Amino acid sequence: MDFTTKFNTWASRVEAGFAVHLPPAGTRPGRLHEAMHYSLKAGGKRLRPVLVFAAAELCDPFGRHDPLPAAVSIECIHTYSLIHDDLPCMDNDDLRRGRPTAHKAYDEATALLSGDALLTHAFYLLSTAYGYDSSLAAALVRTLSQAAGSERLIGGQMEDLIAEKRESVDADDLQYIHLNKTAAMIEASLALGAQVGEASPARMDRIREAGRELGLAFQIVDDVLDATADTATIGKTAGKDAKAGKATYVSLYGLERARVLARETSEAAVERWKKVEGDTAFLVALTRFLTDRKR
Repeated sequence: MDFTTKFNTWASRVEAGFAVHLPPAGTRPGRLHEAMHYSLKAGGKRLRPVLVFAAAELCDPFGRHDPLPAAVSIECIHTYSLIHDDLPCMDNDDLRRGRPTAHKAYDEATALLSGDALLTHAFYLLSTAYGYDSSLAAALVRTLSQAAGSERLIGGQMEDLIAEKRESVDADDLQYIHLNKTAAMIEASLALGAQVGEASPARMDRIREAGRELGLAFQIVDDVLDATADTATIGKTAGKDAKAGKATYVSLYGLERARVLARETSEAAVERWKKVEGDTAFLVALTRFLTDRKR
């Protein structure tokens, strides 16, 4: 199976998995569940759940455990974070994935609660779907909760907001923000898949190292696209980071240097993948695909 076919196959499995692993949109209260599905089904690359599938297959090609619930759970967390990022008290954005953001399509309170519900549901899903193996369920919940908590995803978001009010942000500040706000969830996606695939501790460490490099490369490219692409192409308001005074690789290093850093970090991730046991061809191809993307 070629790279594009495999990626799309896994992305489609996740799309179908929403109907299986979330309450239906008509569940009472209907407005809340409809809003959850509105944001979750708005499209996007489905990168994080695809990484879950890729790492699970890498570590266990025979598939003893189904990676789908873990893949859906990470997409719930990612979508919740986008809903909250877009709120007026945060980044105050009107467009996400080419559609009105949740607080514009519904209202601010409904958007806030739908994000809360997706966040909570992710852990419920892991604990129940893998409840037949209590050690695995506990490990998955621990990995995802740590990555999404106050020292990683939420901490990175907090530092990102604080940085907007500073006169200057240095390389260490920027590294902290994006190692946690972005790279933590990409690393966690791979870790969840590796846990589902019952990876050894040594293999897990190498997968996490590659995930951190991949996450940083992804963020640097995202910063470049925000500065160079148009709104229709990237599906969100282009140029908003600069207007908001956000700390980005472009604002700190300039556009050309940021492009060089994206290539260097991508190649560093590729080198990390080469040190991971097993067939990492898909993950190498995915790393290069993400670096070359236009949206």
